[in-house]
Amino acid sequence: MNHRGIEFTVAKTAIPGIWQWQFRIGELIKTGKTETKIDLLAIRRVQRRIDRELKAIGRDTA
Repeated sequence: MNHRGIEFTVAKTAIPGIWQWQFRIGELIKTGKTETKIDLLAIRRVQRRIDRELKAIGRDTA
C-alpha cells in the first residue's frame, strides 16, 4: 500500500486481532503491531503513524 508516497505493509499475525505493520522513510525502517479486529482501522493507524513520522522529519530539517 502507499500513503503520501511511502510504501507500507499491514499483515495479519497468527494471533487473531493483531496486525503487524512496516514502512520505510529513506533509511529509517519502522515496524510494529496494532490490535484491532477491523482491517481498515489497522491500515488507518499505520497511515497516522506515517503522518507523525513525516511531520517529525519536517521539524528536524526546518
